[in-house]
Amino acid sequence: MNNYSELLNYIYQLGKQDVFIETVTQGFDFDIEKTNVFNLLHVSIDGGSFTNTNTINFDIVLECVALRDINNEYEPDKYYGQSNEVDNHNETLASLNRLWSIMFKDFAKNNITASENPTFDKITGEDKNLVDGWRLTFSVETPNTELNLCQ
Repeated sequence: MNNYSELLNYIYQLGKQDVFIETVTQGFDFDIEKTNVFNLLHVSIDGGSFTNTNTINFDIVLECVALRDINNEYEPDKYYGQSNEVDNHNETLASLNRLWSIMFKDFAKNNITASENPTFDKITGEDKNLVDGWRLTFSVETPNTELNLCQ
């Protein structure tokens, strides 16, 4: 009954393979290490439910963020501003889209049901490091085949 560990390890491996992602973290705070290299993918399994004796549901949040770079030279671009915010949002959304596409296909092959229309929210200028990106939220229902009530 290691569904939780298997999900964490699976998402970690996918994140490490992405061309834009440099660091993968998990747990409570996504940016507490000073040595993090951006772009960063943070994995949180925030909750879940036991639906019956055959499955376990997990609520998963993936946050993909990039470090904001602000150009202090005067250039009056009122639309895009003086930073890489738009580029950060493009790169991190591309990474999450790629991860989700791979996961959705893999889940179906492994008898895991995933929410078909996950939601994502924009992250702009958050945290002490001033990061931009996206937060993807979805649920999965995994088979609970390792449970043996006779033990």
